[in-house]
Amino acid sequence: MSKILVIAEHDGQTLNPSTAKTVACAAEIDGAEIDVLVLGSSVGEPASEAAQLAGVSRVCTIENASNEHALAAVYAPQVVAAAEGYSHVFGPSTTYGRDLMPRVAALLGVNQISDIMSVEGSHVFKRPIYAGSVVVTLEAPADVPVVATVRAASYKGVAEGGSAAIESISAEADLPDHTRYVSSQAGSSDRPDLQTAATVISGGRALGSEESFDIIYALADKIGAGVGASRAAVDAGYVPNEMQVGQTGKIIAPELYIAIGISGAIQHLTGIKDAGTIVAINKDEEAPIFEVADIGLVGDLFSIVPELTAALD
Repeated sequence: MSKILVIAEHDGQTLNPSTAKTVACAAEIDGAEIDVLVLGSSVGEPASEAAQLAGVSRVCTIENASNEHALAAVYAPQVVAAAEGYSHVFGPSTTYGRDLMPRVAALLGVNQISDIMSVEGSHVFKRPIYAGSVVVTLEAPADVPVVATVRAASYKGVAEGGSAAIESISAEADLPDHTRYVSSQAGSSDRPDLQTAATVISGGRALGSEESFDIIYALADKIGAGVGASRAAVDAGYVPNEMQVGQTGKIIAPELYIAIGISGAIQHLTGIKDAGTIVAINKDEEAPIFEVADIGLVGDLFSIVPELTAALD
């Protein structure tokens, strides 16, 4: 029987939705026993949330002062110590998981599997390559632990309703002295988080300036949407990096995605391919974005977007 350890992502107060999606992936393995590991300096609340996830057998917590900040170099040795006896170690394919899981794999001496999008067997998985244009099936060795990240956009989180036991464990590990927390800088917004929002509106380079992005924000605020951007808009300095949607940004799967002034480079399309409905607004009727859009509107965004915003009053 497969015994799977899912590494939880949280902010100290709330469990990130990516954890429930990672559990959903683990649950696709027949007969799997799923435990969740929560690391931090104080993890009572996120551990309680993890215990309510359907399909979770046990929640293990590691609390100590060294874990106050989520440093991959500090977490990885503890994850490896806690993973003894597990056949699989899964983490979300978010910024957090992409930072942590390769270190875990390296310490265990195994290759990491990235971006699992479906499970075909206990050691057989599908994942995208070449910016999502090709999906490959691969088989991991059965005699070593499987360390993998799960493509959150490919899964819906498991429901609540579980009642797993919460157990504090001690993972004896040598923590590194070459890494220390200095400071963090993060943007704050009242808008929904990009990776969990049901509706996302993104702007591209065609907006022309940081100030012009105000029309995107105004429309998003009308409908309670998250706001994203293409890599070109980020590189041009119109918006901060954390708003980037695409292969090298955030991969999202909202119910509705509205792309405004975005041509549709393959890097961007990779990040939105799992969206429910895609709407594109672009003055170039030959823009690649129209090939994947469910609804397309050809025209000047500086006329269309304000009109659309006004119509929502």
